[in-house]
Amino acid sequence: MFFAIVAMGLVACSPKTPQEAPQVTQPEAEKVSDANRIAHENIIVDTHIDVPYRLETKPADVTSATDDGDFDYPRAVAGGLNAPFMSIYTPAALEAKGESYAVANKLIDIVEGIVQQAPDKFAIALTPADVRAQFKSGLISLPMGMENGSPIDGKFENLQHFYDRGIRYITLAHGKWNHISDSSYDPDKHWKGLSEFGKKLIPEMNRLGIMVDVSHVSDDAFYQAIDISAVPVIASHTSARFFTPGFERNADDDMIRKLAAKGGVIMINFGSSFITKAANEYTAARAEAGKAYQESHPEMTEEDLYKEFGKIYEQDHGPFPYATLDDVLDHFDHVVQLVGVDHVGIGSDFDGVGDSLPTGLKDVSSYPTLVQGLLDRAYSEADIKKILGENLLRVWKIVDDYAKGQAATMSSST
Repeated sequence: MFFAIVAMGLVACSPKTPQEAPQVTQPEAEKVSDANRIAHENIIVDTHIDVPYRLETKPADVTSATDDGDFDYPRAVAGGLNAPFMSIYTPAALEAKGESYAVANKLIDIVEGIVQQAPDKFAIALTPADVRAQFKSGLISLPMGMENGSPIDGKFENLQHFYDRGIRYITLAHGKWNHISDSSYDPDKHWKGLSEFGKKLIPEMNRLGIMVDVSHVSDDAFYQAIDISAVPVIASHTSARFFTPGFERNADDDMIRKLAAKGGVIMINFGSSFITKAANEYTAARAEAGKAYQESHPEMTEEDLYKEFGKIYEQDHGPFPYATLDDVLDHFDHVVQLVGVDHVGIGSDFDGVGDSLPTGLKDVSSYPTLVQGLLDRAYSEADIKKILGENLLRVWKIVDDYAKGQAATMSSST
């Protein structure tokens, strides 16, 4: 979920319209067929899809086709998506209100409701083994990750509670610093990285088997989390800062190297503002203009801004400069050139970045398009398989196995 730029309504959203199928020559058709085969024969894990918060704000039946949003069952099947991590997202403002815990539980209820409504289509996944078994049985796995550790409320018993409810990664912070960590988006670096509680929380996450997610955190917190964790960490929806200089939300080259040296994986965010300098600068300027506009139009609610300001801004500043598939592929290439193919995956942020997705990657039906792009750049099928899901499943298994080992050690010592 893209911080205040979406929360403040500064990304204009519009209903999706079906794209016309292009006319292709026979050789091109064969290539498309190969990309589709790879997408459907291998496990695709996308570590960040904001379906629960989308459904909380605008209910819909994603077990069938929907008129808007980026995810539903038919499109997931078309794209070959097998394990979309459902983001349990709590806005930063909820911590001060004491509402994060309740909202997180409500969003988990929504995910469980999807499975209960369509058990022939979806299943909750608690382990990598679940994902593999559900893939074989034709079910779409719904593992869950918590975006913003605010619902922990400084209590280790809450960490256990959310593990028991299915949370398998936690993004330590979000748009503002919280009781765990500083945020990349927040100029107030309150803790100079992690709080004392945050430093204690990470070993507890390791013990339980919850992956540490360093997306959204400040640079200092990023390094501290990796140093403290006994197992690899992930960046669930983060791209390469190399292409967006000065954008702290993305990871710079040294950070990517540090993540990989620990065995971790950076999952590339598809949002155009994460991908190109032009889109990033446009978004930042629009956000500032939106704040000023709201101040001079107090009668407009944030919902009004969400629906209308993007179009207002375009009148004087031109249309949003969408990233392209090639721009997204550049991020994969960059990570692979830095640290190798074992340390990159997919964290699209579908349903979390509004109408800012790149051309050609507009919803969960588009993973074959990504695969085709990788094939065109001479990635082997074995390497594509790693990018699609095996890299993340490897890290998740390491984290899960470590937790089992810790539990066995504790059991034998009592």
